[in-house]
Amino acid sequence: MSAFDPNAAASEDSGIYGLPNTEKDSQVVLIPVPFDATTSYRPGTAKGPKAILKASKQVDLFDLDTGKPYEAGIFMLPEDAKVAEWNKIARVHAERVIEAGGLQDERPDLAMAAIETNRYSELVNDYVYAQTKRLLGLKKLVGVVGGDHASPFGAIKAVAEAHGGIGVLHLDAHADLRMAYEGFVWSHASIMHNVCEHIPDVGKLVQVGIRDFGEQEYEYIRANPERVRTFFDAELKARLDGGESWARLCREIAETLPQKVFLSFDIDGLEPALCPSTGTPVPGGLRFHEAVALLRAVHAAKKTIVGLDLNEVAPSPDGKDEWDANVGARLLYKMIGFALKAPA
Repeated sequence: MSAFDPNAAASEDSGIYGLPNTEKDSQVVLIPVPFDATTSYRPGTAKGPKAILKASKQVDLFDLDTGKPYEAGIFMLPEDAKVAEWNKIARVHAERVIEAGGLQDERPDLAMAAIETNRYSELVNDYVYAQTKRLLGLKKLVGVVGGDHASPFGAIKAVAEAHGGIGVLHLDAHADLRMAYEGFVWSHASIMHNVCEHIPDVGKLVQVGIRDFGEQEYEYIRANPERVRTFFDAELKARLDGGESWARLCREIAETLPQKVFLSFDIDGLEPALCPSTGTPVPGGLRFHEAVALLRAVHAAKKTIVGLDLNEVAPSPDGKDEWDANVGARLLYKMIGFALKAPA
């Protein structure tokens, strides 16, 4: 990096954030997962990794909160062609189910389409798990860049196995605690249910910004108070209106986390003005500086971020508006920066 100028414009052939790093010389390695097969409202998040890569080259590398994260080395793996192919095939199967309004008893063809969609989702899980496990063996900090929010399951599993007893800090508009959605057991709407039910080394799920959820998801939260702590968006806003500070609320959230944390961020956890093209935008949510303040509180509480993901970033349908990717690239850099920052 001796010849690298962090203040210069990024070149077209440079890596993420305009960096010249390779996997070998990077402390942080990102796995792009261009997969959004089960996204039912508005697809496009499979294009998120490429959009973030492009937008990242406009991000200034000095950060007031975290200093110079780029000095640790940040590298994004090339997109794997087989993942994109799995997404293409799985979307064909999934769209048959979605267009029919979900599974129907008299339609065995839909059941088979759901089975095939689930099978390709499992292939993605296995791929992400294997890549994460390989990179953890090389002592890397691993991040997943989706794709839809089902993308990081394999990474969370591998990180939890490596560290044991971790917590997941889940920022999202949605609870993602459905047992299945539209027949897809590995749906983006089921990621945290799958984490809780299939990854025993995740000891705590802490959710922030949740404002869209079903009654069964709410009952799951109520039935698992030791495992799941949900800070509903409406409740947070009511406490702010009642005079509590956001800093105080962030400290409370951070205090509920165990020592080691996997940071899982669905971009729609932010207010929709910051991510208008995401798959399922919901009114409400966090402002950008509020999300950063929460990361700051996690660091101040001396928690260690051992893995991370950013998902559901999508370019505009016409591909001309890069706003979502610009926000996503900056949020990702903040997440990386706080993950690298030494405890206070």
